[in-house]
Amino acid sequence: MGVSGSGKSTLGANLAVELGAVFLDADDLHSRENIAHMKAGRPLTDDMRWPWLDVCGQTMGAEPRVVLACSALRRSYRDHLRAIVPDLRLVYPCVTEDIVTARIAKRRGHFMPTSLIQSQFETLEEPDTDEDVIQIPSGLSPAKSAQLAARLLTTL
Repeated sequence: MGVSGSGKSTLGANLAVELGAVFLDADDLHSRENIAHMKAGRPLTDDMRWPWLDVCGQTMGAEPRVVLACSALRRSYRDHLRAIVPDLRLVYPCVTEDIVTARIAKRRGHFMPTSLIQSQFETLEEPDTDEDVIQIPSGLSPAKSAQLAARLLTTL
């Protein structure tokens, strides 16, 4: 979970390999309307997010072992996913707004414009300790991040 550009898709793909799981990117589960809305530089509303979160949860529930890269920025979004997938575990790559801005500025072909970064950080509710979260510090390579997350997921 985390803001756009935090590295969750790269981490998730590597983590899925480490765990022998299927990797899914929640960005691929957005409706055309949601993508067009974000491409236009407008953040999603909660009314737009709930159906998408339903699809994310249902898609996770259809796989026996899955890693989903999903923003899940607010506690209520994560709780919504937990209602569908009770054994949900969170991996949270911790990054700064400056790092994310630099990453998104280099991206090509993604619908998230740099103009929405600030709204992502404004929406973000960092997970509480009761949410069973693994925080991954910035600065680790994607491989090291995935190895750390996999080790913590399988030993906790």
